[in-house]
Amino acid sequence: MAASSAVTANYVLKPPPFALDALEPHMSKQTLEFHWGKHHRAYVDNLKKQVLGTELEGKPLEHIIHSTYNNGDLLPAFNNAAQAWNHEFFWESMKPGGGGKPSGELLALLERDFTSYEKFYEEFNAAAATQFGAGWAWLAYSNEKLKVVKTPNAVNPLVLGSFVSFSLRNLNTQFT
Repeated sequence: MAASSAVTANYVLKPPPFALDALEPHMSKQTLEFHWGKHHRAYVDNLKKQVLGTELEGKPLEHIIHSTYNNGDLLPAFNNAAQAWNHEFFWESMKPGGGGKPSGELLALLERDFTSYEKFYEEFNAAAATQFGAGWAWLAYSNEKLKVVKTPNAVNPLVLGSFVSFSLRNLNTQFT
């Protein structure tokens, strides 16, 4: 199972790998515009300002995330770096026409570690639906086992020593 490749150190807001309306009706264009054009953009723009002229400037996001997590005593650049990484991973986790039951090695691992795909699906959806406030639900790989992990705010499994396989952002955002 491959972990995400390092996000480049130039902190550029890349467009999602699909049109913003390509996931409808499951995720609306409005939701994706909000998360990419506002949230993700703000994290990238703020990170650029925070690291400019510091020892973190030019470092990969993973380095900044680990350096600023500070064993849970978060340093200022952590939230923007982690949320930029989280959103980058989020976009890469989806594709038009995707979804459904996986096959091959991923299905075998899900069945091994959750007894069935359906049990994994229930656990993952419950984690996402019960995330209090802002946060994420992740399919992570740690200690040679897949597990569902919930994290608050910008925290992600990278700082918990896990490899991330899949993520779902808590999308309980109200639009007016």
